[in-house]
Formats: sequence, C-alpha cells, structure tokens
Amino acid sequence: MMLLLILLISALIAVYLLFVNFYPSFGGTISKEKQIQYATSSQFDNGKFVNINRVNMDLSFTEALSLARKFFFTKVENGRPEQDILVNKIDSAAIAHYNSPTRFVWFGHSSFLLQINHKNILIDPMFSDVAAPHALLGAKRFSSELPIDVEKLPNIDAVIISHDHYDHLDYESIKLLKDKVSKFYTPLGVAVHLEAWGVPKDKIIELDWWEEATFDDLKFVCTPARHFSGRKFSDRQNTLWSSWVIQSESENIFFSGDSGYDTHFKEIGNKYGPFDFAMMECGQYNKMWPDIHMFPEETVQAGIDLRAKKIMPIHWGAFKLALHSWTDPIERVSIKAKELNLPIITPEIGAAFLLNEKEIKHQDWWQ
Repeated sequence: MMLLLILLISALIAVYLLFVNFYPSFGGTISKEKQIQYATSSQFDNGKFVNINRVNMDLSFTEALSLARKFFFTKVENGRPEQDILVNKIDSAAIAHYNSPTRFVWFGHSSFLLQINHKNILIDPMFSDVAAPHALLGAKRFSSELPIDVEKLPNIDAVIISHDHYDHLDYESIKLLKDKVSKFYTPLGVAVHLEAWGVPKDKIIELDWWEEATFDDLKFVCTPARHFSGRKFSDRQNTLWSSWVIQSESENIFFSGDSGYDTHFKEIGNKYGPFDFAMMECGQYNKMWPDIHMFPEETVQAGIDLRAKKIMPIHWGAFKLALHSWTDPIERVSIKAKELNLPIITPEIGAAFLLNEKEIKHQDWWQ
C-alpha cells in the first residue's frame, strides 16, 4: 500500500509539472537577468515584488488546505444568478465608426472598452468563460455571451493590464487580440507572459509605479495597488501589480485594478486627482484576505480618497471567486455611496455609456 501511495503521489506531481511547464496559459518565467533589472525598483526586494505596507502572502500547507476546503465546499446562498445574465450587444461597426465623446463598455468583472480621443483601448481584457488556467478548473462566468465576440472587435490601439491573475490576464483573449493591438501597457514583469504568447517585444511597454508613458495625445500612469501576483504556485510576487491613471487634455480617469484599501489611494488622489471617473474594485472579498481586496464600504472611501467625482464598482457581476452572494458587492457599495454622498453608476453589462453621462438607465438591473 505504501508503494502504491508513493507511486500515486509521484504520478500526480509529474502530471502537475508537465501541466505547468507545457500548458501555454501559465505564461512565461522571469529570468535571472530580468530579476537583476527589476532590482532597481523600489517595489522589488529579495527577488520578489512587495507592497508599500507589506502583506504576508505565504500560507502554510494547513492554511492553504483550509482555504481551499472553504472555497470549494462552502455553500454560498445566491452565490450565482439563478439564470444567465443577459448582456447588451454591440457590433463591430458601432465601435469602429464611433467618433463622439469619451465612452465605456463594461464586459463584466474588470474588463472595459474605453473609446477616447478616437482611440479604442481595452482594460484588463478577460473574455474567456472561466478565470482559471484551464476550463475544467473553474466555474463559468455568469453570462453565456459577451457584448461582442473577441474576433469581431476592430483594431485596438492599446491594451492596459493591471496584473497577471487569470481574471485579468487571459491567455485565450490575448491570443485572439494580439495581432490587432498596437501597444500593450503593463506593470513590470507582465511582459514575460505576453512574449510567451507571441506578442512582439516592441509592442509592450512595461512601467514601474509612478512611471508615465505618452500614447499619442494620452498619458498613462502606472500607479500603486495593494495586491499580489502569480499564475502558479512557484511564481508568486514575480511580477508587479498596479492601478492606472488615464489622462487626456481634458479628462482624468482612474482604474483601480485589484487592491486592498490603503494609503496609496489618497496619495494617487493628491498627485493626479481629482478624477472625473474612477473604476473601483468591489468584489471577491473575504475576512480571510482583507489586505488584498476591498470590502464595498472601503471601495467608497477609496473613491473619496482619490477625489473622484463619481465611481463605478467593478470586479463583480461575472465570476464567483469568493464566498459572498453575487449581489452583495453592489448592494453594500450602493448603500455606502449614498451615505457618504459619492455619486455611483452601475450600468448593465455591454451598455455603452458616456464619461459625462449623468443618468444611467436600469441602474438596479441586478434586481
């Protein structure tokens, strides 16, 4: 029996190693040369990227097992919608020929199409059904359709990526997008995955926190977040995570990426605010990981810290990645935003809306 157990464990380890090393969705590996290059970053310490206020992401084997057991076996009331969420559809021509004020299309979770200054910009484009390295390793998204199929998207001027987790950086999406994208903007290290998937190096701009890049008549700023990174057990913290500031001559936009609540929101607000609009993480939280995801009440406070004129809660409405009900984020953030008098918008998935739009139809669509 002992010999059989050893053989079984050995076989499982071998399958895991083969899967991780040869399945493309895991992406690339940071080289020693890259680690030396990143050592000049204030965020890089002892071979890993770190947060401003350190977060301990090292779980013991027992803690990891306990977390996995709770996640996979805890029954969450209203954890998913009873029926697929119906999304608004938008066609390729309506995107390609758009020539009006700045507007957004939300794809659910944290994925957006931003149309600004006659440019098409995708933010954290995650268009697959499952936020995992393989379709069998996760639950499907809440909607069976997207506002538009990836193949039907017109040429994309820029893609902005916040970090390398599967619900933000998706292999299948990048594979379909890479030949129609002019530039990719990422935090330090994330380029290794894009390059592994066939994106040419000259199409990728990597930035450290507080670094700025000019894209024609726009400015992109890589700003701090409180989170972590990694696509497999062995590469945690090897790449940087970030939020982003997107500025035109007359408009100022913030995208939070994934982040726990911390002082960086006020710092970003003081340096780059006030913001006309902020897309703010609000979902996939739990008291077991309070440092890396905000609770809805913190989302509102972060919006105030940023000096945002209005916020939109994101990181919800598409995937079940935590133990709260699927509507808990939007219900709680709506109550807190009203209490603190911060305007909030909650458009339907796929419904195009203007940056300066004051009224959004069907604001309570999840009900």
